[in-house]
Amino acid sequence: MIKGKVITLGVPGGIAVYKVADLASKLTGLGATVNTIMTGSATEFVKPVTFQVLTKNPVHTDLFSSSAEHKIPHIELAASADLFLIAPATANIIGKIAAGIGDDLLSTSVLAANCPVLICPAMNVKMYSNPIVQANISKLKEYDFHFVEPEQGLVACGDYGKGRLSDSSTIIYAIEQLLGQAKDMSGLRVLITAGGTREAIDPVRYISNRSSGKMGYALAQAVNSRGGQAILISTPTCLEIPLGVEGIIVESAMEMRDAVLKHYPHCQIIIKAAAVADYRCESVFSEKLKKDGESLTLKLIKNPDILAELGCSKREDQTLVGFAAETQFLDQNAKKKLISKKLDLLVANDVSIPGSGFGSDSNRVKLFYSDGMVEELPLLSKLIVANKIIDAVKNIRSKR
Repeated sequence: MIKGKVITLGVPGGIAVYKVADLASKLTGLGATVNTIMTGSATEFVKPVTFQVLTKNPVHTDLFSSSAEHKIPHIELAASADLFLIAPATANIIGKIAAGIGDDLLSTSVLAANCPVLICPAMNVKMYSNPIVQANISKLKEYDFHFVEPEQGLVACGDYGKGRLSDSSTIIYAIEQLLGQAKDMSGLRVLITAGGTREAIDPVRYISNRSSGKMGYALAQAVNSRGGQAILISTPTCLEIPLGVEGIIVESAMEMRDAVLKHYPHCQIIIKAAAVADYRCESVFSEKLKKDGESLTLKLIKNPDILAELGCSKREDQTLVGFAAETQFLDQNAKKKLISKKLDLLVANDVSIPGSGFGSDSNRVKLFYSDGMVEELPLLSKLIVANKIIDAVKNIRSKR
């Protein structure tokens, strides 16, 4: 899908510029024509000759320069592009685009673009979370600009949080989606659950688990980008409901069960990615418990098994997908769950493996099919894993 496409790569100034050089090389290797625009501050981090050698094309830095190929660079670099990619997108360039400011070659070229624009933010954690920056991002999303969210981790200044440039594989996958992703989920309603349920102890405390909801949200985003209608039933998380996705927020396992059973009959595909509590408190205290005594005993009772209920009532036209987070005997436990819940597909991961646990932006999973086939995926970003799962579901449905 990338081969033969023209990508105008806008490179603002940020420490992650060196990562973008690798991205430019990979895009060129995939057969794209990459035309690079660098801001003056970007050239302080990496010299233009680096991008020139990697892309085999001249690098453009000056608004008023011209060449035989580009007599009016800011117009022609925009007009010739199938995709305009900005990475690492700084708070500065995001603010300029949101305000309609064109005062250098990159910002004027973006204003002249008539193709999808993909923005990959990378900046200090506090800068990214600044409400002004977030308001600018929200404004651009309303104008149909596309984003690859930054990853969480240690940034160059030493802060830890959301601000690292997303992995090249994630950006490339997003490019593929924009350039040629078939709307192969069109006409399908997909029910997805996400997050860890909260089982109340009293008005203040609850029992929960470490699920962040990231996998379920990535699945909803993937379904939506492929033309499907995603219904995301989620517990409270720190994540935003993807644009175009119908979001329903619940807390407890019982609330999730009610919401799932309400929407289940109207969906062709059901993906249960939520970590639903197996037990809840038999009695919920009406007032906050005080620290009284050396110990506290809570009596827990079993929650309904939502996945098993769905498996027993599944129609011929429905495809049911479950998840299993394991710390030992992954294959054995996954196969047992696949059969006992009457699933079409089970996605299992060992959460004790680095990069594959709760809260991470990546995942390493095994896909267990009802016909006995097992497919093991390498460590990938959760968005790519989500699309791999959707591909598997499509293959299952095509064989019926």
